[in-house]
This record gives sequence, C-alpha cells and structure tokens, in this order.
Amino acid sequence: MPQPGRVAVIGLDSATPQFVFDRFAEDMPVLSALRQRSLWGPMRSVDPPITMPAWSCMMSGRTPGELGVYGFRDRAAHDYGPLAFATSHSIRAPRIWDEMTAAGRGSVVLGVPGTYPPAPIRGAMVSCFLAPSTRAEYTSPPALRDELEKLTGGYALDVENFRSPELARVSQQIFDMSEQRFQVARHLATRQDWEFLAFVDMGPDRLHHGFWKYCDPGHPRHEPDNPYENLFRDYYRALDRHIGDFLECLPENTSVMVVSDHGAQPMVGGLFINEWLRREGLLVLAKEPDGPTPMARAHVDWKRTTAWAEGGYYGRIFLNVEGREPEGAVPAREYDDTLDRIASALERLPDDRGDPMGTRVLRPEQLYPEVNGIAPDLLVYVGDLRWRALATLGMGQGLYTTENDTGPDHANHGDTGIFLLDSPGITPGRTDGLSLYDVAPALRELLGLPGGGRLPR
Repeated sequence: MPQPGRVAVIGLDSATPQFVFDRFAEDMPVLSALRQRSLWGPMRSVDPPITMPAWSCMMSGRTPGELGVYGFRDRAAHDYGPLAFATSHSIRAPRIWDEMTAAGRGSVVLGVPGTYPPAPIRGAMVSCFLAPSTRAEYTSPPALRDELEKLTGGYALDVENFRSPELARVSQQIFDMSEQRFQVARHLATRQDWEFLAFVDMGPDRLHHGFWKYCDPGHPRHEPDNPYENLFRDYYRALDRHIGDFLECLPENTSVMVVSDHGAQPMVGGLFINEWLRREGLLVLAKEPDGPTPMARAHVDWKRTTAWAEGGYYGRIFLNVEGREPEGAVPAREYDDTLDRIASALERLPDDRGDPMGTRVLRPEQLYPEVNGIAPDLLVYVGDLRWRALATLGMGQGLYTTENDTGPDHANHGDTGIFLLDSPGITPGRTDGLSLYDVAPALRELLGLPGGGRLPR
C-alpha cells in the first residue's frame, strides 16, 4: 500500500476511454507512458453522468441523491417556477480539500466544477466555469485573482458560447483555454504550499459537443472532407503535451491521478419530451405557444396537468401531485402507478424511423441510498443518452429532431470515463469495474485522511 503523501489530480472533463486508451493512444505518448506505470481502466460515472454533480460526487464519495444535486439546475421548491442554479453552497458534504483544510494541510483547487463561489481553504482555490465572469470574486484568497489575470493576460473561465456555428473561433478558444488551464496549474503547483492538488480542464467536453460530427465518420450527421476532420487528433496531441509539461513540474514521488467525470458519445438527435407528454394527454396547455417556448414560459393548465419535464443531457419528469404542488392533479395514492405508466410508455417509444430507441427510465430511490433536495420523479435517458431530451414547446416539427434546442451540439454524455493512478507502490495494469465512487476513498488512502479505502485493483 502506498505511503501517505502528495497527490495531484488531473481532471479531463468528458475524456472518453475510446479516445484516450484506443483511438488516440499513439498520439498521446506522455499519457500512454503514464498508463504503462499506472493502475488504469474505464470508470463508471454517476447517475446522471453530468459534470454537475459528478465532480463533487467524485471528490466527496457521495451520490447525487445524498448531495441533493441532480444537474446544473434543480428545483428549489415544489412549485412551477424556474429551476435554481446549483452552486458550491448546494454541496452540503465535505470534499477532499475541505478534509485537508480541517486537518491543517494545504490544497490547490483549480477549475473543479461545483466550486463557485469559492470557499476559503488552506491553500488556494480558483473556481469553475459556473462563475458569471472574471469580474466576480472567483478565487480564494481574493488577491489570487489579480495574480492570475497578470499571468494569463485575461483568465478564461470557459469557452464563450461553445454551442455556436462560429467554428473557427470556438475551436481556437478550446485550444487556448486548455493551454491556459495547464499554465495556471503549473504556476500554482510550483508556488503554493500543497499536499493535494486537483484541477479540471473543460476542453475535452467543449470539443466533443462542438465538433463530434466533423471528426467522426460514424456520426449520423458527419460531413465528409470538412476542415475539422483532424481536430480531435490535433487537440488530444496538444493535451498530451500539456500533461507532459505539468508532470515535469511536480515534486518527485507525487502520486498522479488522471480522471474524467463522464464519457461522451455521438448525439443522434433530440426528443421533444414535453411535446410527447402533451400527446399523451399528460401535459395540458392553456394557450398554444406562438413559437419555440421554454417550459418555464409556457402557459400551462396546471389543474389538468399530470406531469411536465425539464430537458438537457437527460430528461427529468416531475409529477404534479395533490398536496405537494400548488395545483396538484395526481392523487398521492396514484403516484406510483402514474410513474410506472409514464416510464413504460417512454421505454416503448420508438425512434423517428420506428426502431427501438432503448430509452431507460429510472427512479431516484432505485439509484441512491438517500434522496435529498427535490429530485426528479423520473430520470429519463432518451435512447440510453444517445438522444438529448428537449424541453422546448412549440417547435412545430413533431417529436424528433436532429438538432439541439439550445444551439449546435453533436455529442451527448456517456456513462464511462477514464481512471489512471501512478503512485509509489501501486501495481500497474488494467482494472475493470471501477466506479467514480472509488476515487474519494482512494484519495483519502493516498493522503492519509480518515475514511480511506483499499485502492482499486
């Protein structure tokens, strides 16, 4: 078993086994060499496999149900208002850096989703892309912001409007953001006093969403002979160089972990899930929309409505329950039967060609040992996440589309990310059956914190 010591975590949001371990392995000599001396393998994400809350689940060992966070936005009350954005205040469980601070030990945290607003820790924290802008207080201590702005000439929280037809701009910003993220990681690693360092580069995620159809001949909307056909390879080569530069700046005998919060896959299309609920007689509008209308602005006849949905990488269905919602229409005694009927109908729903879609519908209590906050009544993985759930009403084009309702997008999330651990005393080799929930106990073990668990084999 490795002795407690210094640990650095390189987070690559959305990095997928099929790219890192297979398709681009020869283009990533640094990571491939690291893999040869690491315990490594595919790693199952959480349900739902979404950036928020997956990184916080990874760094706390808690499920989304235990955290009470089910996506970037969640219901704050049993009403019909818009969803509330999840912030660092939504994460009501200690993460590894909190445990290190409690032990009087230093950490560096950079760009880990779920850290805005930044919390005071022993060490330094640079919060994530959920910060509204660099005019906000996005660092702890606050003075660190000026240091980073001077270092970078303008710190990039994220790629601006990455779901955009401005492909040249978006691709350049993805490359620039990743380069800058690693630059800042090296700067903090060599100037801060730390025993635990974790940073996340959002570049792979933005790349996958913006360019998958251009780089994958198997994508249903692939455009042959386009100027971005080699963009994935070029990016992963650049990413590998950044990883190499970062590894060179680490103190000797630092344990290194490389992880992703989820994977990615081609997005076949989108299902207008609220339109489907309308056709099933489960969602009733008091007024027809004049055009594309977000669910939050739709005129709903709540007294006659059984259920409504929020969209995104996965669908969330909420029942309109008597005594729970203001104008609840579903008697509490019919709650389970109603959910069963909706789930069964969605799982039978074919795709636009009449073929089986493979949709999975889950209940929170099936997934989590504890359900906090206001969870969806049903989690819907449309086409097993090959399709996006679209909540927009009034699109006037049936149930299916090949596009996303919030801007160009060619990828959806997959349930499998990556894991590599290079640590003194570790036995190198591939291991299967890894879970994102293995990470926090492994980090505690490596750092000598209470609650450590046997390292994955």
